[in-house]
Amino acid sequence: MFDAPESVVRSGDATATPSAASARDVAFAADLASGAGELLLKLRESMGFGDSRSLKDAGDRQADDYLLGLVAAERPGDAVLSEEGKGETGRVGTERLGADRVWIIDPLDGTREFSEEGRDDWAVHVALWQRGLGLTAAAVALPAQGRTLRTDEAYAIPEARDVPRIVVSRTRPPAEAVASAEAIGAELVPMGSAGAKAMAVVTGAVDAYVHSGGQFEWDSAAPVAVALASGWHASRIDGSALRYNTPDPYLPDLLVCRPDLAEPLLAAIAGSR
Repeated sequence: MFDAPESVVRSGDATATPSAASARDVAFAADLASGAGELLLKLRESMGFGDSRSLKDAGDRQADDYLLGLVAAERPGDAVLSEEGKGETGRVGTERLGADRVWIIDPLDGTREFSEEGRDDWAVHVALWQRGLGLTAAAVALPAQGRTLRTDEAYAIPEARDVPRIVVSRTRPPAEAVASAEAIGAELVPMGSAGAKAMAVVTGAVDAYVHSGGQFEWDSAAPVAVALASGWHASRIDGSALRYNTPDPYLPDLLVCRPDLAEPLLAAIAGSR
C-alpha cells in the first residue's frame, strides 16, 4: 500500500502494510490493462481507421467485455465501476457502494486518439479501491507506446526544468491551466487521453497536468494511484482530496504534478477563479 501526500487523503484515511495479496492485486491489474491493450491494438489493425465511429464503439465494447469477464472469473466477490457500465451495481453481481473491493475501470481512455492512425496517446485504466484503504493497486497501459505503468514500480521525479511543461487537452485547454502556465512561466503541451497526460507527468515528459473540464472516477483512479505511488502530487484543483467509490462518480477536476510545483500551481489556479 502506498502513502499519499498529506494534501491528498485516501478514502478511509487508513494505511496498510504491503502484503502478498496486494502484490497479487497489482499484478492482476497490470495483466488486465496490458491484455486489454493488446486486444485494442489487434482491433485497430484488423478494422483499420476508415470508419472511426465503428472502431471507437468496438474498442469500448470489446475492451470492457474482456476486463469485466476476467474480473468476474478471477475476483468473483469484487464489484466493478466501469465507464461502459456506469451503474450503481457492479456487473459482477455486487453492489459497489456496499462492497469492500471495487475495481474502477476505463476500458479505453481516449477513444478519439484510439481511432486516429498514428496516435499513441490513449490508455487502459485499471484500479482497485478497498474500503478503509482507498486505492491500493492500479495499472495504466499505454498500448501504442508499448508500456504499462503500475503502482508497484517506482518512477523517479527528475530534476526541475528551466521552463516547466504543463500537459493539457488537445482541443480545450482549461483557463486554470493557461493561468497556471502564465504564473510559473510554463509552456502548454497538448495531448490526448487523461491517462496519457497523467503518465506523461509520471515518466517525466512533462511536469504537471491540470484539468477542469469534467471527468469521472474511472478517468483518474488508476493514473492517480500510479502517480501517488511514486510520490507525485495528485489532488482536486482546489487542493482537496480525490475520493473514489462515491455515490456520484463525477469527479470533475484534477491536478497531477511534481511535488515542488503543487503549491505554486494551486495558488495560481485559485487566483484564476
